[in-house]
Amino acid sequence: MRKTKDENTEEQILDAAKSIFQSKGMDGARMQEIADKAGINKAMLHYYYRSKQMLFEAVFKNAFSLLAPQLNTILNDDSLIEEKVRNFTSNYITFIVKHPYLPNFIIQELNRNPDFMLKMKGTNGFPNIEKFKKQVQYEVENNIIKPISAEQLFINIMALNIFPFVAKPLIMVFTNTDDDAYKKLIEDRKTEVADFIINSIKHI
Repeated sequence: MRKTKDENTEEQILDAAKSIFQSKGMDGARMQEIADKAGINKAMLHYYYRSKQMLFEAVFKNAFSLLAPQLNTILNDDSLIEEKVRNFTSNYITFIVKHPYLPNFIIQELNRNPDFMLKMKGTNGFPNIEKFKKQVQYEVENNIIKPISAEQLFINIMALNIFPFVAKPLIMVFTNTDDDAYKKLIEDRKTEVADFIINSIKHI
């Protein structure tokens, strides 16, 4: 019973911290504010997390752990590059629509503390592109796709999928769209992005 209570309290803390960090950033967040939102006192918060940095890292790891397996599964399956592009785009967009805070939250931490990703790299499930690189090389050598480095292709895939979420307000203004139209725009990108990338690399 105590273990369940502890787990519930920690979940409340992480949910509250996620909300505060997302709206105010690491520097603007206050432990008292997080404690208040979690419905506990500050002493209890410090019992679970001794510092704001430790709490932020816990929230970040939790957020990244939701996304990383999605990337890793697609990068390391046995499908062709074209299938990987389609699967990545569709799965990533579907996933982020359900967790819209994630891209900005992760990028916020990368900008604030770029060395933190070195710590994350050693964790289980961290995306590994080695198999992806070998597949790209194989398909280039066998004239399945046009010559391109795996790194450049990976950046193209990531950039075209991530940007519409981190720049949502900018895109909505530039395209003169409301929330419903933006959602339609994002849904269409599941095929638009995949088609764009695939058409740019496959032989006609």
